Amino acid sequence: MVVGAAVRVAIDLKTVEQLAPDQSALKAAAGLAKPGKWSAIGASDDGALIWGECAGSGANPYRVMADLRDHGNKCTCPSRKFPCKHVLALFWLNAEAILPFPVADTPDYVSDWLGRRRGGAPKPADSAAAPKSVDAARAVEAEAREDPKAAARREAAAVRRAEDTGRAILDALDALDQWIGDQLRRGLAGFIDDATTRCRRIAARLVDGKAAALAGRIDELPGRLMALPAGDRVRGAVIEFGKLVLLARAFRAEPGSAELRRAIATAESREALQADETALRVIARWEVVGEEVETRRDGLVSQTSWLLNLDEGDGPRFAMLLDFFPASAGRRGSAFAVGDQFEGELLFYPARVPLRALLLARGAEPAIPAAWPAAAGPLTDALNRPLLVEPWALDIPVLLPAGRVAADTGGRAWWRSADGATVLPLAETPTGLVRGTDLERTAAIWSGAGLRLLTARTPWGRVAIDG
Repeated sequence: MVVGAAVRVAIDLKTVEQLAPDQSALKAAAGLAKPGKWSAIGASDDGALIWGECAGSGANPYRVMADLRDHGNKCTCPSRKFPCKHVLALFWLNAEAILPFPVADTPDYVSDWLGRRRGGAPKPADSAAAPKSVDAARAVEAEAREDPKAAARREAAAVRRAEDTGRAILDALDALDQWIGDQLRRGLAGFIDDATTRCRRIAARLVDGKAAALAGRIDELPGRLMALPAGDRVRGAVIEFGKLVLLARAFRAEPGSAELRRAIATAESREALQADETALRVIARWEVVGEEVETRRDGLVSQTSWLLNLDEGDGPRFAMLLDFFPASAGRRGSAFAVGDQFEGELLFYPARVPLRALLLARGAEPAIPAAWPAAAGPLTDALNRPLLVEPWALDIPVLLPAGRVAADTGGRAWWRSADGATVLPLAETPTGLVRGTDLERTAAIWSGAGLRLLTARTPWGRVAIDG
């Protein structure tokens, strides 16, 4: 061990994703974490302070700086997100060593930022730093007082940015409507053959129009269509286009809806959701009935945990916990295992049909596992009622009554209710014990074109279903 050697401060990619205010910011940061976007990169002797200049849409690059000791940061861009995509990209460059951070003299703009920080990085010892004079104290106090005119200017700028974003989204939706019309006029058979290229083109236009969430949905559309049997793909495309048109019209009618903005642009931050006193909070017993991990085309991995509410009549029947992380970080362990039961408090994102949620608190597993609730009402109501409220929804969780998995003469798998009244196609053919077994209850996801079976209760106990 070398006596007196400084320990360099570092950051890892997991910390970067935890700092991201939302998925949209993380996705944007991934696009900026490239050498060609940056200049004037540097770091302090111990690596604690890092900085750089990121090319933006204006003539001058944005100046970005951060302190790795407490993750304090600053960027000269006008973003209202904190940290912004430029700061996240700077962290990302450092965590992945995409660019070298040479030791350099601290730029004046970084020094000025450090001087203005309150309760930030530890200040170096300085014998000359005697108690402030009265004049210096008054200067600090005057600086701390907020200028009403400056506050009004910031508020007005925020309003203008919000208006600009709204106009950009509406223009992007107009472009989407025109694009859908073009696909219908040119013929859907040709669209199926060239779906990836065509979808990527309109998705890029939507990203430019601040409709990042909708762009991601369209970018994943070819994969959803290719997962269908060949004979069902044109029908699937018609359904998908119809959902997109309905979503766009709903947003135009209610642009202030947090739910619609989440589907079109970006989700509100965790902090904003937790500060929303009107958001639904549910304390109940939950069981983890499924987990789906998918690598997206935008370089992020989505990790979805499906929870079943075991308490009759206490809040929504299902909850969806959704997380995103960079694909470059590798497979990440889950906080859940299918079959886990626990009492927990969930905070649901505002929606017509509450589904996506945050886990606020998780208690211990019960000593005696709780039984699943009965499937409520006719199955057709459970499948159709959410679509009447949110016709643009892609996935509808449902608790199926007693039934079985069967196959037709062509080898395609179906779920058939025990009374024979309902038969639904399966998106994937399950394997193992579940085939030919009486399924007393089954948690599944209905996409409108097929069921994805998650977990079933059988006479032998719970069975996780693999396609």
